[in-house]
Amino acid sequence: QVQLVESGGGLVQAGGSLRLSCAASGRTLSNYAMGWFRQAPGKEREFVAAITWSGGTTDYGDSVKGRFLISRDNANNAVYLQMNSLKPEDTAVYHCAGATTRWTQKASGYEYWGQGTQVTVSS
Repeated sequence: QVQLVESGGGLVQAGGSLRLSCAASGRTLSNYAMGWFRQAPGKEREFVAAITWSGGTTDYGDSVKGRFLISRDNANNAVYLQMNSLKPEDTAVYHCAGATTRWTQKASGYEYWGQGTQVTVSS
C-alpha cells in the first residue's frame, strides 16, 4: 500500500508560478509511473502530466504543454509539478496518482491517489 499527499497549492496571480509536490509513504515510488490530474468545479477530470518510473519519458496534456513540467526524485520518494505562466483556467484541485504498470492519460490506469491540493489563479 502507498499513501500520496500533495502540497504546494495556493492562490497566485495570472502569469505566476507554483510548484506542487507529491510525497509518498508506506512504499517506495521508484517503480511507479506517476501522473497529475486536475478537476475544476463543474468540469471533468483532466489529464495534466505523467512520468515513467525512471523519469526518462514524460507526457503532458495539450492545455499545459510548454508551461508545466513534471519531475520525480525517487531517492526522496517524491513527484513534482512545476507550473509556470499560470492562467485562470488552470484553477482546479490537483491530484497526483500512481500506477504499478505503465503511465497513461487515463485516470482509470492509476491505482493510488492523493487527496488533492487547491490551485487558484486570479486574473
